[in-house]
Order: sequence, then structure tokens, then C-alpha cells
Amino acid sequence: MSQGLPTIDIDALLLREYHAEDHDAVRQLYTGGLLAGHIPASDTGADIENIAEAYLESDRTGFWIVEYDGRVVGMIGVAEDETDIAEVRRLRVAADLQHASGIAARLMEAALTFCRHHGYLKVRLDTRLERGPAMELFERFAFQHHRSRNVQGKELHEFYLDLYREPKAEQPN
Repeated sequence: MSQGLPTIDIDALLLREYHAEDHDAVRQLYTGGLLAGHIPASDTGADIENIAEAYLESDRTGFWIVEYDGRVVGMIGVAEDETDIAEVRRLRVAADLQHASGIAARLMEAALTFCRHHGYLKVRLDTRLERGPAMELFERFAFQHHRSRNVQGKELHEFYLDLYREPKAEQPN
């Protein structure tokens, strides 16, 4: 183990759909992952307070968690932004495991697979982070920086991924 960072068994990660009993753990991940530990005025967190309504009532939206050793350690949501555009939201990994490879990537892959399966042509996301593992993850999945803008004194960076430009997998006969 280098520099005291935790190591995890990637094969022991359980990716699954959100269940109501995950609410407290998801809420902790949400608040624990906030920039400077506070909720910006532009983020009401209403979707976190009512995940079922925000993400589970439509077949074009979803919310997943990653469980490790019985603990919820990651989450991600997909919301329909427009008919052909999905928004990846609420990507969070537990603070003590943010440097453990695999959790955020597994969540992003699940979200993008869902978006492809449901016919979205574009996926968008935004972040206030300017560097580090989040940006590396976005680059790894070929997200393109769209623009940055100042929101309440903090830079908000917007990214997109064009799914229609990806090569189509061959369909079985």
C-alpha cells in the first residue's frame, strides 16, 4: 500500500440499482462530496431527497450505487435532460476510497451503458473540480470540455460526450 492509501478488491465491488434502504448512505455520500462541505444555492439537492421520483419513475432515468464490504461507497444518476440528451449526475465516491481505482470508472461505465441502451445521442455532465481524478475519468471516457462559467464565485466546467459518433457494436443475427 503506497502512501497509506486503501486498496480494495475490485472484484468485490457490487454495482446495483438504488433501493430505498440506501437513502441514508447516499445522502451521506452526497453531503460528504460537496465542494467545501456546503450546498451551493443553485443545488437544492431535491433529487437526493426523493431519488425514487427523480430517477426511478421513468425507464430513461436511473440511479446506481456501488457497495463494498456491505457499505455504500459510490453512486451515480442519469437524468433525461432533453429527449436525446442525458445528464450524468451525482457521481460520488466515499472520501476514503476516492483514490482507489475502479469505483468511479465502474459507475461511469454503468451510466454510459444505460444511456446507449436507451438511445441517448449525447451525455452531459458538469463539475466544479478543475483537476485530479474526476477530470482524468472524464478524459478516459472521451468527454469533451464544452465550456466553463462562473456560478456564485466558483468555476463550473461542463462536458459532453457524443454517443452517436461512437462506432456501433455489431448486432447479433
